[in-house]
Amino acid sequence: MLVGYARTSTLEQKAGLEAQQEALEAAGCERIWKEQVRSVAPRQALSEALGFCREGDTLVVCKLDRLARSVRHLGELVEDLDARGIGLRILDLGLDSSNATGKLMLNVLGSVAQFERELMLERQREGIAKAKRDGKYKGRKPTARSRSGEVYALLEMGVSKREIARQLAISERSIYRIVAIGSG
Repeated sequence: MLVGYARTSTLEQKAGLEAQQEALEAAGCERIWKEQVRSVAPRQALSEALGFCREGDTLVVCKLDRLARSVRHLGELVEDLDARGIGLRILDLGLDSSNATGKLMLNVLGSVAQFERELMLERQREGIAKAKRDGKYKGRKPTARSRSGEVYALLEMGVSKREIARQLAISERSIYRIVAIGSG
C-alpha cells in the first residue's frame, strides 16, 4: 500500500498542502496524512502515518524537507522504515528506497547535505573570527545584565526571583548571575 504524508510549515501555505495532496493522490497513495506544523514542532500526523505503515508498504512524500528535519533524522527514519520492511519514495527526486539505486542515492544526498552544512558552519566560523580580528564583531549584547537595576529594586521590595524573571521576561538563571556578580 502507498501511504502519503504531506506537511507545510504555516497556515498561509494551504495551497502548498493541497498541491502535495494532489501529487500524492496522482502517485497512487491510498491513505494520506497531512498537517500544517513547523518541522521542529511535534508532528502527530507523521507519527500516525509511520504507525499505520506495515511491512511491504511504501511511505510517499513530495519533498525530502517535508519529511526529515536533518540528515540524522532522515537516517533514523530510513533505518526504522528499512527494519520494518517499509519503502520510502520521494516524488520530486524520483527516489525509491525499495531498490538498491534508490538507497544509494538517498545516502549520497544525505551525505552531500551534511557536507554542505559543515562547510557553511566552517565559513561562518571563519567570518566571525575575521570580524573579531577587525573589531567588527562584539557578540550578542547581554540583555539581562542591562536590567540589573530593576532586578535589585524588585529584590529589595521582597519579590521572589521567579516572579522577577516572569515580570522582566528574563531567565531565573540570569537573575542568579546578576546577584552573584553584584555580591562578588
